[in-house]
Amino acid sequence: QVQLVESGGGLVQAGGSLRLSCAASGRTFSRYTMAWFRQAAGKEREFVAAISGSGGSTYYSNSVKGRCTISRDNAKNTMYLQMNSLKLEDTAVYYCATTPDGLGSSTPNRFDYWGQGTQVTVSS
Repeated sequence: QVQLVESGGGLVQAGGSLRLSCAASGRTFSRYTMAWFRQAAGKEREFVAAISGSGGSTYYSNSVKGRCTISRDNAKNTMYLQMNSLKLEDTAVYYCATTPDGLGSSTPNRFDYWGQGTQVTVSS
């Protein structure tokens, strides 16, 4: 059974930083693309960033490119999202997900397992 558990969310002032983590189990972690999505209140879930199984390739949404870095440690079965220069509009629940597809999938329905989410709130 695949399990994804996010952590690291919290309350931060605009301009600050947070690092999210996603601990995975139940799947050969290094074989699968992983991604971060987010969902703000009243909005649809949106893609944030993805990373290939090896960690050698990454892909970002335009809204976070240059401010966020996705990474993974396959020895620890853990993925990360370092978020810098946070903005009010980054406030959302952040989810990690995994897909058997290659890097490039950015629609939620291509991801077969999801974590429970971690809240990120950016204040002014």
